[in-house]
Amino acid sequence: MGAKATFSFVALGCAKNLVDSERMLGILGSEGYALTPEPEGADFVVVNTCGFIEAAREESLAVLREMAELKRKGRIGGLIVAGCLAERWKEQLLEQVPEIDAMVGVFGRDEIARVVDRFLGQLDEQRHVFRPAPSRPLDDRGRLRITPRHLAYLKISEGCDRLCTFCAIPRMRGPHVSKPIEQVLEEARELAADGVRELIIVAQDTTYYGVDLYGKPRLAELLRRLEDIPEFRWIRILYCYPLNFTDELIATIAASGKIVPYLDIPLQHINDRVLRRMKRRVTRRQIEELIARLRGEIPGLVLRTTFIVGFPGETDEQFAELCEFVKQARFERMGVFEYSPEPGTPAERLDGHLSGEIRRQRRETLMTIQQPIAFQWSRSQVGKVLDVVIDRPDEEPGWWVGRSYADAPDIDGLVFVHAPQAAPGKFLRIRITEADGYDLIGVPLSDPKCAPGRTSDRCPAV
Repeated sequence: MGAKATFSFVALGCAKNLVDSERMLGILGSEGYALTPEPEGADFVVVNTCGFIEAAREESLAVLREMAELKRKGRIGGLIVAGCLAERWKEQLLEQVPEIDAMVGVFGRDEIARVVDRFLGQLDEQRHVFRPAPSRPLDDRGRLRITPRHLAYLKISEGCDRLCTFCAIPRMRGPHVSKPIEQVLEEARELAADGVRELIIVAQDTTYYGVDLYGKPRLAELLRRLEDIPEFRWIRILYCYPLNFTDELIATIAASGKIVPYLDIPLQHINDRVLRRMKRRVTRRQIEELIARLRGEIPGLVLRTTFIVGFPGETDEQFAELCEFVKQARFERMGVFEYSPEPGTPAERLDGHLSGEIRRQRRETLMTIQQPIAFQWSRSQVGKVLDVVIDRPDEEPGWWVGRSYADAPDIDGLVFVHAPQAAPGKFLRIRITEADGYDLIGVPLSDPKCAPGRTSDRCPAV
């Protein structure tokens, strides 16, 4: 029997949204729909949107308008929209892109095949599926993964209880709900059987995992259980809120042979008044004490963080304090966002909104401070031997693109490796021979130019 129909899929947004995309792809595939790599000629296109900040909404709208134009020209059959922007805007989105045939909210995800069936059957009723946030997280098994086979994201909870004044995520994804440990392990084992060697833990707030189910944070226990799955080589943790770093969690990471010493901790600011207006529920002193503890107890730790500049009321002095902090803290990895006024959030009603030009200037200033710090860290890696996972071949024959433990996919640096016998998913011991900005260059220890006592322009003596 042939496929019911062909479809193309566009996945936008964060890693949590990517998991939802892969789950929808798995459902549609199991229901007999055939995925095609390009939209043109498809019977329908699904776009899983992001609605987090203005830039993400603009990207989602641009893709939707591109698909709408293809539909008007008869080059695709239909347009179905899912995800956070659909959840957040609903009727407004239909007004902006009237070519949309159906919409599926964040928690209507698992009903995507029924929505498609009704659209293709020309049934007008219930083309829009919006469900309230469930009391238990959705099951993410049965995904058709679009990441490289050797890496996958594992979502351990949904929603967020933090209610930061700048953030609309709780309105789109509801309150925090943790997956039971056994459910997480079942999903992880499925991923391991599918070839995953690097498991990346994601949630809106990973360190808060388990509080709602067990009355206390249980991330440390979950990580130890995940370590017992033999197929995993690396376990990486993203989206760690700076609260709930227990002694047990820090000790678990420090002692692990699989949990990489890399932590993504979005701090957003350092000035106490700005942190209070953001409702971050953490102070500068607590942040500095946490960083000192983590660096002191986890060998080789790489810290990634993000900051928001131009928050309403941020003064020149408060921004200067943030700049000085970044100089002192010397984060190996850092991103900076301009404050994005989000409709319906408490921050929208705060006084002291700054112009877009000031926000842009402050972002450029902070990134200019950070760049030499990151470049210096890259240079400090030259001569070291690092485990590197190969992700894909480079355009240059004989060269491959990989990552070290210090590099999360798509957001951090790369390691370019000259290793003709490499392959995606393979872990190699690489001697770093050169730093190129945020990226590194190296050769395997098996390369004769890296034999003990040998030196060359590619493999200097260390």
